[in-house]
Amino acid sequence: MHFTYDEVGATRQQGYCPPGFHPLHVRSRIGEGEAVFRRATDAVLTWEMHRAMGVGIDATAERAAPDVDVTVTLAGMIKAPCRVVWTVEEPRRAGWAYGTLTGHPECGEESFLVDRTGDGTVWLTVSAFSKGAKWYARAGGPATRGLQHAYARRCGTVLRKLCGGEDAG
Repeated sequence: MHFTYDEVGATRQQGYCPPGFHPLHVRSRIGEGEAVFRRATDAVLTWEMHRAMGVGIDATAERAAPDVDVTVTLAGMIKAPCRVVWTVEEPRRAGWAYGTLTGHPECGEESFLVDRTGDGTVWLTVSAFSKGAKWYARAGGPATRGLQHAYARRCGTVLRKLCGGEDAG
């Protein structure tokens, strides 16, 4: 399968959105401290956060790494093939991004980045650029983008719960 867009890896450049795509940027506070950072990093890099959200994940590896293929299944029926395009694991920052492959309802890239700021606060930032690829994604227009934002916010809520924070509600 092939990527369905040209700007592969562009989510490394925070805030970049190619012409013709819709941007997404959601930042959620997860907690504080090194232990929370390590737990959040592990949950993001091993697909645990996604699985805890009830999203089906079929990956060719147990941990995110470049060129790992991932098929995300939403609502038990929508299959979304992706490939990890970059990862980062640094003392205060860790995460990855995947890009859409042929057959995905959307076209674009999404990243999940955990970072620990100077005051010790741990954040999850979900960034993406996308546009509809299949007719139903295009027909959804603003509703589709609303669902993407809700999904990104839910990532933060679920990760906070996995790290011992407030209930995912």
